[in-house]
Amino acid sequence: MRKRYGRFGLGPYLLLAGLLLQSGWAVAHAPGLSSIDVAVKADQVVTKLTFALQDIEAFAPMDSDLDAEVSTAEREAAKPDIAKMLAEQLRVNVDGNDVHIATPGIVNYDEQNNAHVEFNFSAAPQKQLVLQSKLLAWLPDGHQQYVTVRDAAGNTLREKMLSRADDQLQLGLVQADASTVQNDSKFSAFADFLKLGIEHILTGYDHLLFLFALLAVTHSFWPAIKIVTFFTIAHSITLAFAGLNLVQLPSSFVEPVIALTIIYVAVENIIRGDHPKGRQWLTFGFGLIHGFGFASVLREMDITSGDTGILLPLLSFNLGIETGQIAVASVVLPLIWWLNNKPAIAEKFLKACSALVALMGAYWLLERTVL
Repeated sequence: MRKRYGRFGLGPYLLLAGLLLQSGWAVAHAPGLSSIDVAVKADQVVTKLTFALQDIEAFAPMDSDLDAEVSTAEREAAKPDIAKMLAEQLRVNVDGNDVHIATPGIVNYDEQNNAHVEFNFSAAPQKQLVLQSKLLAWLPDGHQQYVTVRDAAGNTLREKMLSRADDQLQLGLVQADASTVQNDSKFSAFADFLKLGIEHILTGYDHLLFLFALLAVTHSFWPAIKIVTFFTIAHSITLAFAGLNLVQLPSSFVEPVIALTIIYVAVENIIRGDHPKGRQWLTFGFGLIHGFGFASVLREMDITSGDTGILLPLLSFNLGIETGQIAVASVVLPLIWWLNNKPAIAEKFLKACSALVALMGAYWLLERTVL
């Protein structure tokens, strides 16, 4: 028997899909994360900036022959321009005086399409250090830059998340109680990464649609809790492994696979309908992949390392993800349960929403592979 979609047919669903593709939902993650690592040594200040190449390519173009592809030679040729541009936008003030870069910046690239730029400033602060990232005024308003200041022994002196509205870090080196300053810095870093985790899940539309597709078959509290719990455990495991550099997968693999998980769950909803068996184990398996996607945020900020410096950001970032996830689920689930408990519309709701989710997953898959 031919399936009917009501008096308006497929039109409203296709229109909604088109609007989604034209809106910000077509972008799975909000761009704009970088880091500055500052080492205060006996006779100099060393800074290491890490940026995604896509964030700075607009200001230091690499595609010199305009063929829409950046070759290895073009990337290498762009290094002096990248160093010059970033040097002009980084201000370091030592004890009340702006200091200049002692040597040209050293630029390196990694396999995650990040640029690492190192500058040496030939002055050592005795009383105060001020760092200003003026490049934030050029970047999108949502761009955030994580700054860590360490002494010569590698001890963390200060951590702060910079933004366009607050682009400076000030550090007083003469303190009556250094432990109090470090504790305040740790609390500030915890709050910054908690907020970053919440923002990442709320703007990570691919993760949200995956979770929505999983929960769309539930009718009550406990099945939903089981799905959310298995998803949380799974992505927490791989987020920790990736954050501690125990397991690494390239984004070129992880991001398309995340899109495939969305398509799979949505298609399963359409074919199998309500109450597919083993949904929690499917959630766990696919959640492992999504954990590597969450870890990409820490990797973009170049703070993934084996030392204890990663533990606080890792914990608070994951806690932020869980907080945002619970907040979204608490809003969406009552509506899902209300619709699923209405026999007249339950099946249409599940299949129509799953079809839209599958469409978005297919778009992201194409965007992350062919396009």
